[in-house]
Amino acid sequence: MSKVVVFNQTGGADVLNIQDIQTPAPLANDVQIRVRAIGINRAEIMYRTGQYIYQPNFPARLGYEASGIVEAVGDNVHEFAPGDSVSVIPAFSFHEYGMYGEIVNAPVHAVVKHPENLSFAEAAASWMMYVTAFGALVEYANIGPGDNVLINAASSSVGLAAIQIANMLGAKPIAMTRTSEKRAQLLQLGAAEVIASQEQDLVVEINRITDGKGTRVVFDPVGGPGVAKIAQVMPAGGLFFQYGSLDGRDLSIPVIEILGRHLTFRGYELFEITTDAEKLARAKRFIFEGLQSGQLKPLIDKTFAFDDIAKAHQYMEANGQVGKIVVTL
Repeated sequence: MSKVVVFNQTGGADVLNIQDIQTPAPLANDVQIRVRAIGINRAEIMYRTGQYIYQPNFPARLGYEASGIVEAVGDNVHEFAPGDSVSVIPAFSFHEYGMYGEIVNAPVHAVVKHPENLSFAEAAASWMMYVTAFGALVEYANIGPGDNVLINAASSSVGLAAIQIANMLGAKPIAMTRTSEKRAQLLQLGAAEVIASQEQDLVVEINRITDGKGTRVVFDPVGGPGVAKIAQVMPAGGLFFQYGSLDGRDLSIPVIEILGRHLTFRGYELFEITTDAEKLARAKRFIFEGLQSGQLKPLIDKTFAFDDIAKAHQYMEANGQVGKIVVTL
């Protein structure tokens, strides 16, 4: 039997229940993992509350990220064997798999060996955030030396991943956050500059930081009316990636800004990378090498015990973390 988190209705964190369930043997192309750590993600909060891109099928499971030891493999799985240390990348639907459990099955394409220099907690904290940032900044924007990259909600796990990837490739990461409370910490964590959007004029600050050149790449999970200001500091050919909806209101973008400078505003999500075999292979290689070299280093804000997984959800919903929230088993 395995302890597994399930829920039977949408709502607050108190709808999460831990039950003893017999984990079935892995099917063909599946890997069975004894979980040592779980990474908590915003998508799981949205799924639990009924605000995700699809609705739960009850009884519902959830969980995109985990690390642990391979227990068994299904038919057609040759790259993993019992005893291997592995991590799980979000590359599946909650209708099919969920990582919140002591023993779980995962599809082989979503499983990856992680560098030996990572702890299980660090391994569980890595793949969602780094693959998300990789897709926009590397796969699509191809950032490099001379690029200014504006990173909104920079203290989130994905924001910190974007800062590290920008530094790794020689670009300048400009962190954007609501207040100056996290300024010193963001600078310490690799941001070249920090802009407090509620306290400073974004246009003035970007022009100062970039000597009037603007920021070619914007990586933003917030959106809303504030995008109008961001559009003003994007140069010709600028790329804006919207990868979340923390504000919830419609983007406000003056058409003349788009037309005059040929700006691109696009929705972007992790699954553009994880559902494409070639893109996912490039992401795995880039991130593994970055983790192994230490240029990519996941920051864990706080860990919780498995029995306290509802508290981990509540902590994420309070929006006070800097880095990743992890549950350990």
